[in-house]
Amino acid sequence: MEASWLESRWARPLYLAFVFGLALGLLQVIKLYLRRQRLRRDLRPFPAPPAHWFLGHRKLLQEDKMEKLEEIVEKYPCAFPCWVGPFQAFLFIYDPDYAKAFLNREDPKSQYPYKFMTPCLGKGLLNLNGPKWFQHRRLLTPVLHCDILKTYVKVMAHSVSTMLDKWEKICGTQDATMEVFEHINLMALDIIMRCVFSKETNCQINSTYDPYIKASSEIGEIIFYRLYNFWHLHDIIFKFSPEGHRFQELSKVLHQFTEKVIQDRKKSLEAGMQQDNTRKKPQDLLDIVLCAQAESEDSFSDADVQAEVSTFMLLGHDASAASLSWLLYCLALSPEHQERCREEIRSILKDGSSVSWDQLDEMPYTTMCIKEMFRLIPPVPSISRELSKPLTFPDGRLLPAGMTVVLSIWGLHHNPAFWKSPKVFDPLRFTKENSDQRHPYAYLPFSAGPRHCVGQQFAMLELKVAIALILLRFQVAPDLTRPLSFSNHIILKPKHGIHLHLKKLPGC
Repeated sequence: MEASWLESRWARPLYLAFVFGLALGLLQVIKLYLRRQRLRRDLRPFPAPPAHWFLGHRKLLQEDKMEKLEEIVEKYPCAFPCWVGPFQAFLFIYDPDYAKAFLNREDPKSQYPYKFMTPCLGKGLLNLNGPKWFQHRRLLTPVLHCDILKTYVKVMAHSVSTMLDKWEKICGTQDATMEVFEHINLMALDIIMRCVFSKETNCQINSTYDPYIKASSEIGEIIFYRLYNFWHLHDIIFKFSPEGHRFQELSKVLHQFTEKVIQDRKKSLEAGMQQDNTRKKPQDLLDIVLCAQAESEDSFSDADVQAEVSTFMLLGHDASAASLSWLLYCLALSPEHQERCREEIRSILKDGSSVSWDQLDEMPYTTMCIKEMFRLIPPVPSISRELSKPLTFPDGRLLPAGMTVVLSIWGLHHNPAFWKSPKVFDPLRFTKENSDQRHPYAYLPFSAGPRHCVGQQFAMLELKVAIALILLRFQVAPDLTRPLSFSNHIILKPKHGIHLHLKKLPGC
């Protein structure tokens, strides 16, 4: 009798809970179904490659071979819808007219992948939107003004020379084969720390920053993996996954390093204030953001300082390291262009004992090689926005508000309709005559419009200094026994490094 009473007491609530849960599940299924139907309707004007009904184009996007994307660009002009699972889709575009229509607007950054980067970077220039982005951009742009950049030339040259001295010790008197990306990565971090944060790290000599380098590399892989994994688009599922746990651990490592940089500078500024009781003029990015915080914590919080330091520290060295590595690889594969650059550099810098801003501005052929590298292997292969209002493309096709659009810079730079023989490394594409004849939106290594890359001049300066000093001291050739493959990161990197034959040149 007692058991029957308990059964009757609990049966009804359990039954109601079951029915309620079933109804919620059914509503969610209907919601997802309607979302899929809406996406299919909105994207119907754009033909697409065949996709798996559940996985979408995941296999296509997660493969390391970029040739697949090149085939799509050739087969599907202008754009194609890319499905990530059954309920999420982006529109990939790679036509200059489409890029112009897309970039000359003020759409916010898309959730994907920028939302995924917020836990490790915070909300800085990369992923802010609206008035706060404008405030940060206006505050930080002077850090990379030409007058400031001129003072960085000697600092950059010193860091590059440190790396080259290491190479000489490894090579000795014999030619050697070496994996160079690891060395370039540390050199790029050394440059960003010394120039933008005025901090001596000696990271090329000691191993203090090795955990930071490893964490930044692994976290990029996880973000890219999450971007094209349907289940992990959902925060809760990702958080409790092994990748989510690892992501949190790596984010803590990055935060520890950036926090130390910030706290060290705060102590230094406080000590300086105690000595002469005056605040000195801001010297670098960290000075600027800390001064902004001192003036008004409401407009520039601790989180804002952390975000901007993290953004410049991680992406500043990551993109520069990838760019220089790809440039060296391209020149190693093209000995005739490498030698022509070397002759030009020698005629200007002599033995390279001193390098100046004005000298670097007198290297047109080397500059063309750098630009062609950015075309052939753009370190940032894509950018994305979420449409705040409908977008009509030049051919009349329309996208509604809320759609995520991805500008494939790789696809744009390999579009055979605008680039003859796009797989060939040809610096002469960037003579003045050829550049003037080209569509202004066919070449966008640093994006365009109001959100173009703030570090463009810094990146070009660093590449010129580095490649000039490298080519004066070494001849590079590819190791053909180790074929190159790309790694799936937000920044395009070599999957297994870049192995080059290094030959020490006489007289340097």
